[in-house]
Amino acid sequence: MRLKNIKGAKEFVTKNDYIIKNPTNYKGKYKSIFKNKNKIELEIGVGKGDFIIEKALSNPNINYIGVEKYASVLIFAIKKAEKNKLTNIKFILLDAIHIDEIFYKEISKLYLNFSDPWPKKRHEKRRLTSDVFLNKYKSIFKNIKIIEQKTDNDDLFEYSIKSYKRNGYIPIKKSTNYISKYKTEYENKFIKKGKNINYIKVIKLV
Repeated sequence: MRLKNIKGAKEFVTKNDYIIKNPTNYKGKYKSIFKNKNKIELEIGVGKGDFIIEKALSNPNINYIGVEKYASVLIFAIKKAEKNKLTNIKFILLDAIHIDEIFYKEISKLYLNFSDPWPKKRHEKRRLTSDVFLNKYKSIFKNIKIIEQKTDNDDLFEYSIKSYKRNGYIPIKKSTNYISKYKTEYENKFIKKGKNINYIKVIKLV
């Protein structure tokens, strides 16, 4: 469930220095934003940013980019980055359907955490692990394609496993009761309720 609209959120987000404005201008050259040659890892659907902020704090030699389409939640992630004075993280306000329009052969790892399951069959193409999106991801990876996914939705998990296999991804780690070092705000809520967390890490060499 998404937050209701927060007054002034979009204006705050779009003007903030942690936001990459006009991301299509940086396609293939995001290292120029970070001013170093460190690898770049991407999270689609950052929410309030708990996961990606902790990753950035723990791994100063890795650059992180978080994509989120709702300004009303992204505002929280940005404020956390500001509070911690992080220099290895940036955000993009964007619908993930356009992900292949803004990146080209520069992402080392992709994180999909608690994505919308879009349970109805007619919405299958909107799932971030559908053939549509896995095809879009092909061009964003630098070389080896690595995806890590966490979800509380058992049906989405099973769907994703089949989708990865169909698209040539090999599972290298899988769990239906995963305990993560880096947790999202949703993850903490699910754990308190006793809900199991599904996790899979997949790789594709070509």
